[in-house]
Amino acid sequence: MRKFVAITTCLFLLGACSEHDPILPGVRTPVFDVPDVTVMNTEIDNLPDTLDMTTDDCPYTRDKNNVIWDGDRKVFSGFPTNNSVASDAAPVCAGGYVYAGLTTGEVVKVAPKSRKIMWIADVFRPSNMTGGASILDIVAPIVVRGNAVYAGGLGDAFCRINNASGAMKWCVPISTAYPFIITDTAAFVVASDNNLYAIRTSDGAVYWRTEIDSQSVPMYENKIITVGKQNIDAATGRIVP
Repeated sequence: MRKFVAITTCLFLLGACSEHDPILPGVRTPVFDVPDVTVMNTEIDNLPDTLDMTTDDCPYTRDKNNVIWDGDRKVFSGFPTNNSVASDAAPVCAGGYVYAGLTTGEVVKVAPKSRKIMWIADVFRPSNMTGGASILDIVAPIVVRGNAVYAGGLGDAFCRINNASGAMKWCVPISTAYPFIITDTAAFVVASDNNLYAIRTSDGAVYWRTEIDSQSVPMYENKIITVGKQNIDAATGRIVP
């Protein structure tokens, strides 16, 4: 679902990948310049049988105007957007920080007690700002693993972000609206193009891509990924009975 909207002059400047983002303050690094996805069709080694899905308790909320709340106390105030999708996207917490995806296509890391913004990262293909793509929401849950933050949104970007600096390690030009699966070696992402992608966490290379019948929350068990009624071998991407 995409709508065309008029883009203000200041947003137009974003398409040039300037270091100063007009949406929210802070220094920026261009996200990526990769035009297409290259699939290696390579098998994945050493996948775990099960995953540790435990996360920190996170009492914070984010409203449709991109404000993060701690009860009735504002922790962060972003900018509202005219276009967004209905979702129950919520911040995640790790290491004493709160991470939130915004409808402006950004991920923000905030120290909630001091309300200090640690960094803001753009998670969208820059050309979407000048090409008419108005929905950039990050609705899939953000995943924090050590010094890596994984985030994907509707702006044609799934990215690994450095937890300390907010710099992009890599981005793959795909959109997602569903939770994704992260292992030590691979990220499994249900994309809006009706494919399941297996992405190498070290550099963003795509191990394999498998067409799926419909988009839904993926489940992982015994090296099998289940999407809807389909079972997919996590190592090879092949459909299994």
